[in-house]
Amino acid sequence: MKKIRNFFIFILIVIVFIIVAVGWYGHKYYEKLVSKVPIDTKVEEIRNDYTFVKSEDISDYYFKAVVAVEDRRYYYHGAADIIGIVRAIVKNAKTKELQEGGSTITQQVAKNMYLMEDNSNPVKRKVAEAFIAYELEEKYTKEEILELYANIIYFGNSYYGINEACQGYLKKSPKEMNLQEAAMMAGIPNAPSVYAPTVNKELCKKRLKKVISSMVKNKDITQEQVDEINSNFIDEI
Repeated sequence: MKKIRNFFIFILIVIVFIIVAVGWYGHKYYEKLVSKVPIDTKVEEIRNDYTFVKSEDISDYYFKAVVAVEDRRYYYHGAADIIGIVRAIVKNAKTKELQEGGSTITQQVAKNMYLMEDNSNPVKRKVAEAFIAYELEEKYTKEEILELYANIIYFGNSYYGINEACQGYLKKSPKEMNLQEAAMMAGIPNAPSVYAPTVNKELCKKRLKKVISSMVKNKDITQEQVDEINSNFIDEI
């Protein structure tokens, strides 16, 4: 019995050591990244880009759709969402498919700001991403982070940011999006090579339904609004 207890204590010590080592390694990488280009500088670069559009010039439907389908607890957690991570692990285990990720919207912003083209150790990247996300949450409001997300996320077809995507796919400004268009846009970044309307219209429509369903669950829209949605506009893109 004593040997078994000592064995488990040893395993626990090893696990703790690995966690500490990985955390230290990732934090060092985070420090290296932000020392080269501080987060405030990155944010200003995004805001000064000619394609940047302020949140008040983007349809409210879009932000509601993004939160509903990407990170429904966005306004209630910090940089990371432990509940969301556990839920994603359980769902993926049940379906035996990678249907959900555990990344928050803030973590996605962190990744797109610093780590999108980074091919180094994935564990190191993920830890650094978490530290960047934490700093973002410390320095900026949820609304500001969501605004950054809208302006840097990739929509496929070489469109970066909601402004380019709206002009390219819909031939209109982000402010002019209606509910169904905003829902489509919110669904594309999950997998642009699959859900972009110029890639596969049927999968784009399927993803649109998923976003709408998430918005209903989040109580952002009513069933009456859902009944009025017609996804046939995707055929014209």
